Amino acid sequence: MRIDKYLKNARIIKRRTVAKDACDGGRVKINGKTAKAGDEVAVGDIVEVQFGNRKQRVRVVDIKDNVQKRGAEDLYEMLPED
Repeated sequence: MRIDKYLKNARIIKRRTVAKDACDGGRVKINGKTAKAGDEVAVGDIVEVQFGNRKQRVRVVDIKDNVQKRGAEDLYEMLPED
């Protein structure tokens, strides 16, 4: 699944266009590499998103196309900041 769609489905970023802009702006990394909006994400990948002066790191646990709001947190596992 594309990283911009995953960030939206997991509700890490609320809108896909904002997720795309974050990727294009170099604020999203997959396994330590800067991600483009079209890069694929897989189960087990570490995704890091920069929100201003705060970073959020998550491990991809599951990938689903359609997710209810309550099920969005089941798609990732929060990791401590470095």
